[in-house]
Amino acid sequence: MKSISRRDLLKGSFLIIAVSVTPLGTKLLSAKEVGKAVFAPNVWFELTPDNIVTVTIPNSEMGQGVRTALSMIVADELEADWSQIRVKQAPAADAYKNPVSGMQATVGSQSVRGFYAPLRKAGAAGRTMLITAAAQTWKVPEAECEAVKSAVKHKKSGRTLTYGELCRRASELPIPQDPPLKKESEFRYMGKPMARLDIPDKVAGSAVYGLDVNVPDMLYGVIARPPAYGAKPVSYDESAAMAVKGVSKVAKTPNGIAVIADSITAAWKGRDALKVNWDKGTHPDMNDESIEKSYMEGLDKPGALVVNTGDAKKALSEAAKKVEATYFVPFVAHVTMEPMNCTAYVQKDRCDIWVPTQGQTLTQMTAAGLTKLPLQKINVHTTLVGCGLGRRSRPDFVIDAVTCSQAVGKPVKVIWTREEDMKYDAYRASTCQRIQVSLDSRGSVTGWDHKVSCTSILRFLNPAGIKNGVDTYSLLGLHDNPVTPAFSHTTYEIPNWHIEQYLSDLPIPAAPWRSVGNAPNAFIMECFMDELAKAAGKDPVAFRLELLKNNVRARRVLETVAEKGGWGKPVPQGQGRGIAQHSCFGSYVAAVADISVNEKDGKITVHKITFAIDCGPVVNPDTLVAQAEGCAIMGLSTTLKEKVKFANGGVKSANFDDYPILKMSETPEIDVHIVKSTEKIGGIGEPPVTPIAPAIANALFNLTGVRIRRLPLDPKTVMEALNNKGA
Repeated sequence: MKSISRRDLLKGSFLIIAVSVTPLGTKLLSAKEVGKAVFAPNVWFELTPDNIVTVTIPNSEMGQGVRTALSMIVADELEADWSQIRVKQAPAADAYKNPVSGMQATVGSQSVRGFYAPLRKAGAAGRTMLITAAAQTWKVPEAECEAVKSAVKHKKSGRTLTYGELCRRASELPIPQDPPLKKESEFRYMGKPMARLDIPDKVAGSAVYGLDVNVPDMLYGVIARPPAYGAKPVSYDESAAMAVKGVSKVAKTPNGIAVIADSITAAWKGRDALKVNWDKGTHPDMNDESIEKSYMEGLDKPGALVVNTGDAKKALSEAAKKVEATYFVPFVAHVTMEPMNCTAYVQKDRCDIWVPTQGQTLTQMTAAGLTKLPLQKINVHTTLVGCGLGRRSRPDFVIDAVTCSQAVGKPVKVIWTREEDMKYDAYRASTCQRIQVSLDSRGSVTGWDHKVSCTSILRFLNPAGIKNGVDTYSLLGLHDNPVTPAFSHTTYEIPNWHIEQYLSDLPIPAAPWRSVGNAPNAFIMECFMDELAKAAGKDPVAFRLELLKNNVRARRVLETVAEKGGWGKPVPQGQGRGIAQHSCFGSYVAAVADISVNEKDGKITVHKITFAIDCGPVVNPDTLVAQAEGCAIMGLSTTLKEKVKFANGGVKSANFDDYPILKMSETPEIDVHIVKSTEKIGGIGEPPVTPIAPAIANALFNLTGVRIRRLPLDPKTVMEALNNKGA
């Protein structure tokens, strides 16, 4: 049998469309041109003679439906038969970096909004080429041919050729750089509910997550980690650990002391036998009380200037009425369904990593730094991800696996326990904020002074991103750097606006947590908007609309949710209704919450959440609704229950017995309304989290007259507020 090179195979047997995303725009390449190009293109789909279209997915699938959504975009513009669509996971490579962030990462609600335009163009180019190939085969004008579900038909004669029959001829054609895109009325899949491609394997149990990975000769690694921040090992019994049957190695790593064994049970026993004696760490007296005290004190310390528009000080001095409040939001854990894990095999000339990651680029860079291998020798095999929420954008668990494999020269699988996952998380950043606002005699805002004392997310993620003492990530929802793709600045038009930020030096690590800084900041902004409306003697919706005069999209979602959520209509006896709105990652969201509260024990029951969402064009409305529902549940959980507890310089919370989350029985009715929009496409995985907490807190105030300026709104906090009402 004659051998065939990979390049000849690509040239002769397939139709492959490659997309090069550059700062100068998008360029489409054929298989022939790929061979001649000096850069690696983004190859998004391939069509084979069996009529199968395989779409390559650069992002991590973690339940958000990205494999389906990106495939829908390609399939629709290609005019492919959905039953013949297949997907495969892309390797880690520059070619698959998202044009929004410049990284191959599934963060910032940017998967669909980043690849929407390039994939439409790639699919349309393929469709155009296949039509041309058919027209040339039949020797008829292209205008007489049309593509229909993976085939090209000659309208006059009724002749038909499948895409599979045409792919060889089409692969020899030049790729059109500006192919005609479909009109919305021509969409076959986009805008319609489509069943998820990843569900059948998950239901059948054949889906492979990080925890499912098995590699020949694989060992297991666990890490003995410090109980307090900055703690160092004083002593440990390596010989006792090595005496445990199955243990093959004890090694120091950047994150602690590794025990490597032939089973996870043996590794755990070996870790127990180490009996590590740790010193007290850098902040031995740190606990819940000292942490909150530190943030409160930060409000009175000099901060970095973030925004200074007009003269807020003058406006406050001339106010007819001043409103002031201080809010506090604690640290929140990610508690992903699948605890952190990673399998790595470091060899002399290559490194393979099997990992449920959100950050292929960072994984590759981290492993290259540890192994000193070139990036192209780091092979990242991305598995399905059992929940990410931003936690898996950090590479700490990758460091564990790579260093363990280096220590033994074999593949090693590192698995965190739930307790490790919670105690050694990088949390949603805590924030404390004081706001002073001036109102004139008509109840209109004339000046706004805002001080933020918070944890820096960038300090632990990318310290170089902190500019002039300002961490924009921690300010998302209040202020956003104009050049970032987060689009997370306030939607309100505020005159005489002043913001300062003080960054805490506490050692508690923070990381993006589903909406990054937007959810805590939206809680504070939207609750305070209700406080201002009351002080002005105005309806909360009307008050907001006054500050959104030129923001059509924000006004539209607010007005829509007010109508759909029954704002201004009678509330059922014993219930309260609250409203909030927010914008981030290119999308606009508003929510109404209907709640009741048991005044004997302080427990809040949320009966219904109503959403209005404008994210621009909608690819899969079924996924959009599912994402909104998931965001609502997470928002409810952090609003009513979640708070990381600290003691003795470290994390006290360890598992769900002392870190409660929302139960299925506590899930309310969730009603999602999609606001039709032709604006630029936005993200949907994170924005719906943001209005949940303030809508509930505002509903609680409207029901009881009690304003609580901290989270969570757990029964103890609510009862204390109710008992102190009027005091």
